[in-house]
Amino acid sequence: MQRARWIQAAVAMMVCLAPACTMGPNYKRPAVDVPQTFQGSSPHAPDSAVSFGDEKWWKVFQDPELQSLIRAALKQNFDVRIAATHILEAQAQLGIAKGNQLPAAGVILAGNNQRDSRSRFFSAYDTSYTELGLGMQWDLDFWGKYRRATEAARDELLANDWAQQQVQSSLVASVASAYFVLRAEDLELEISKRTLASNQDSLRLTQLLSEHGATSLLDVRQAEQLVYSASGAIPNLERQVKQQEDLIRTLLGQNPGEVARGLELTAQPHLPEVPAGLPSSLLERRPDIREAESQLMAANARIGVAKAAYFPDISLTAVGGLQSIPLTQLFSGQSTMWNLTSQLAQPLYSGGTLRNGVRLTQAEQQETALNYQRTIQQAFREVSDALIAYQKDREFRTQQESLTHAAQDASRLSDIRYRGGAASYLEVLDSDTRYYAAELTLAQVELSELLDYVQLYRALGGGWQT
Repeated sequence: MQRARWIQAAVAMMVCLAPACTMGPNYKRPAVDVPQTFQGSSPHAPDSAVSFGDEKWWKVFQDPELQSLIRAALKQNFDVRIAATHILEAQAQLGIAKGNQLPAAGVILAGNNQRDSRSRFFSAYDTSYTELGLGMQWDLDFWGKYRRATEAARDELLANDWAQQQVQSSLVASVASAYFVLRAEDLELEISKRTLASNQDSLRLTQLLSEHGATSLLDVRQAEQLVYSASGAIPNLERQVKQQEDLIRTLLGQNPGEVARGLELTAQPHLPEVPAGLPSSLLERRPDIREAESQLMAANARIGVAKAAYFPDISLTAVGGLQSIPLTQLFSGQSTMWNLTSQLAQPLYSGGTLRNGVRLTQAEQQETALNYQRTIQQAFREVSDALIAYQKDREFRTQQESLTHAAQDASRLSDIRYRGGAASYLEVLDSDTRYYAAELTLAQVELSELLDYVQLYRALGGGWQT
């Protein structure tokens, strides 16, 4: 009885002290070199404490049809749905890790009937009994192995949650970019059809003048070149439009088909000056950075799991219930039985597996820390590049608008001069070709500006907020 009391006291002390003993280092965020400002930030942008990335995506992209496409994609896209299943898997893993910290209990129902062989010292005899009881086994987490494993599982769940936010952010940017490309192709197709109609009118006029001897056959052939040039671009643009629609429908998790249109490319609202915010706030806003840090926290916790393997495993097993030889006396008062066992298992030699297990988790933690720092550095670069691209493409677009207006006026004047007999059709051909090319280039520049706008929003960590 005295020894049993000592055992019970020792077990109680272990249970009380267990929460205070945890192997492995506690997580501390690595030092990161954060710039004061982003390269390419405009001095005319609003308050630097406010970031464009904090805006909700439906406030950034105000085209109603584009908003409808993004909502459909967030519900139906397969990448988003796969990321959601990863979260469910991580939740289950966390439940398993938590369960390892708790006792395991079960019902025991056993029947035994045994006959020993006869020898020259003992006669043969039969032994039989029936047992009904409740058993419990508890591996005491004295060294924090299971708590560290639960901590790692919780961090993995957090990493999967941020991974889903990253998928959503990328999906919003992908749908918006694909939609703007589609609207740019629509604009180019419209320009080509309009130019084709104008060139066909010019060709008919030239043919009429040639029939009456007012111009040469050379002018007719040059007019035909304009028609063939514009008409040849239309089938290729129509192919691009249909394929772009299929791409958008795939992003939506739907079968290929047509896509509804909203605002024209040139009517898409976007800010002239975009506030980038403080670089340090990017660490908290970008999902990929938060995911990388959560993975680092999980790797840090797994070091504690590996170190705890150096120390003894302490387990407690208890069985209580009823046991009787005759089945009819199983529930009598004299059939009560119980058994309490405590066990300590200390590894002595493992061929270096324990030591190398710790080294492995430490190396994995170092690799994850480097990946975290690399992710931050790449994020800073993406923001800087997007800011520079958006600013310079806006300047380019302004110049291209002036060039297009000048080419349009030159085309008008050369047509007037040709009709008045003051210029050859070669001048009309050159002016119309330049105007057509200028219009197509302007459409591409306007598209580039909008794509920069989308990229900047994604780089600043926008798009996942709900």
